[in-house]
Formats: sequence, structure tokens, C-alpha cells
Amino acid sequence: MNAFDRDLGKSDGLAVLHYGDGEYAVLSPGRFVLCAITNAKIPLDALRYWSPEHQEAYASAAEALKRWQG
Repeated sequence: MNAFDRDLGKSDGLAVLHYGDGEYAVLSPGRFVLCAITNAKIPLDALRYWSPEHQEAYASAAEALKRWQG
């Protein structure tokens, strides 16, 4: 993702992403994704934690750790 892409936030709803190592690709524009653990809305500009293996987003390091621990 490029932080300067202005078209990414045109939709007000849920974004669909493909999570890679260190970056993600926007498949369907939106303003947020859902945390796989808490179901909390995560604005794309605040998204820092995800799993390429599981194709999931996490609201914080605590949720990512919880998923990793099983």
C-alpha cells in the first residue's frame, strides 16, 4: 500500500485486503478492516498487525500474540 494513494478510502465500509509480508494490497476499497480476534473496526491508516499465513488483521499486538499462541 502506498500511503499517498487517495483512492483507497472512497468507500466508507469494509475493505478487502490481501495481506503480504510487510505490506498489503487493497482488493476492494474501504475505510476499515475487522480484527480477527475482537471483531473491532481497524481504520486502514491504523492497521499495523496482520498475518499473511492466516490472511487476518489484528487490532493490536496483544490480539496478534493471542492468535499466534493458538
